[in-house]
Amino acid sequence: MQPQIILLKEGTDTSQGKPQLVSNINACQSIVDAVRTTLGPRGMDKLIVDSKGSATISNDGATIMKLLDIVHPAAKTLVDIAKSQDAEVGDGTTSVVLLAGEFLKQLKPFVEEGVHPRIIIKAVRKALNLCVAQINELAFKIEKHDNEKHRALLEKCAATALNSKLIHQQKEFFSKMVVDSVTTLDALLPLNMIGIKKVTGGALEDSLLVEGVAFKKTFAYAGFEMQPKSYDNVKIALLNIELELKAERDNAEVRVDNVAEYQKVVDAEWQILYDKMAKIHQSGAQVVLSKLPIGDVATQYFADRDMFCAGRVPDEDLKRTQKACGGAVMTTVQDISDKVLGKCDHFEERQIGRERFNLFQGCPNAKTCTIILRGGAEQFLEETERSLHDAIMIVRRTIRNDSVVAGGGAIEMELSKMLRNHSRTIAGKEQLLIGAMAKALEVIPRQLCDNAGFDATNILNKLRQKHAQGCQWYGVDIMKEHIADNFEAFVWEPSVIKINALTAACEATCMILSVDETIKSPKSGGAEPQQPPMGRGMGRPF
Repeated sequence: MQPQIILLKEGTDTSQGKPQLVSNINACQSIVDAVRTTLGPRGMDKLIVDSKGSATISNDGATIMKLLDIVHPAAKTLVDIAKSQDAEVGDGTTSVVLLAGEFLKQLKPFVEEGVHPRIIIKAVRKALNLCVAQINELAFKIEKHDNEKHRALLEKCAATALNSKLIHQQKEFFSKMVVDSVTTLDALLPLNMIGIKKVTGGALEDSLLVEGVAFKKTFAYAGFEMQPKSYDNVKIALLNIELELKAERDNAEVRVDNVAEYQKVVDAEWQILYDKMAKIHQSGAQVVLSKLPIGDVATQYFADRDMFCAGRVPDEDLKRTQKACGGAVMTTVQDISDKVLGKCDHFEERQIGRERFNLFQGCPNAKTCTIILRGGAEQFLEETERSLHDAIMIVRRTIRNDSVVAGGGAIEMELSKMLRNHSRTIAGKEQLLIGAMAKALEVIPRQLCDNAGFDATNILNKLRQKHAQGCQWYGVDIMKEHIADNFEAFVWEPSVIKINALTAACEATCMILSVDETIKSPKSGGAEPQQPPMGRGMGRPF
């Protein structure tokens, strides 16, 4: 008998070979099932409650994947591709997870029959290259010089992105707002220049777009109501200074031997404060914003001089105001001049719902805007914000990459047809593998039908027939439970979404197929010690 050789630490979990690969694929399948039903205009929403007990209702693939606390190492790749799709394009997060899961599902029989994973990976890569080439060939290019057409196209893309969201009833209203907000930005289209503020109450249609900066009224002191609430052609002082009397330090000691000297100490402190405020007033600023508190003495002082002030302004709002209106955030009042003051055409304070908002409009420097969302529940507003984020990302992408394809499963059916035809020209195992990839692409239209409660087999047969006849833009028509030319129906998506989704899904598939062994080291320090039962002090049970 040969003695057993132990290489790894005791308790290490190793699993390898074909069963390991199949178990990884099965783990990915269960992840896909979690987001499968959220695809498309008739997709369902998920309610996820985290360990702290806070609930999130979402339809966004990436949000759901982030909130699922996944521990399986292979299944984590699906979370990563959903995150990468969200960061790169913004929309199509559910599609990318579905595609990756379906590729693995269709290739699983080949793995079980003993086809070497490397051969499968080669076929997947080949299919991906064919698909990307086909998308680039089919994609419809837009002429940018025609502004009206270009804007209409952006609105169509935003509406398609909002179609599958909670706010699809108001997609006309929001797609216009999203396009307006992105077109106010400068050439680099920085995302952080679009602020989204949420105010509960009111209807969704009460949401408004402010071309400029808007933020909630900060904590106000006495004298605040006497300040003017509206100015034209204002100068804005941005400060990082506290304008109130400081409480004495606890361990400070000032020895005085008569009341007059104590009075001098107090007067000196008041004088410093008044000097600061006088300098701000002389600079010509009419609106004073500070990151630190502005006390009631200062508030009253500014009110007497027809100036508006707000203390404790959040950092991001102060930075956006600085970028929009120019100027600089000052930490001293000694050299406030015109150079460091921001400017804007119009400032006003307006009541929106229960909140008051400070609005800065007509900002000369940067292009910035703020979307103020209204709506019922807190979670509903958060989901609306996530939906708008997707739409904003899509519009940004479309402005940069000027080609679109038809959505609603049309492009997937066309690619599926192309791959199926191509596979018949290849001899050997690749023919079957590329055929399986072609079948896997049909998951998008099939899932769209399933989620809407249609007969998926019937609709897919009609689609295959249409695509075989050369009608390349035919996809699922959710409204009529039938098929339609989605290009004519303006269900448009930037081609970059599809390319990105296919590339990410194929990468994830190849990565999972190339893993044939998992070695899990035991947690250091052995098993976690059991907690003593809760009881009265010293851990004694009741």
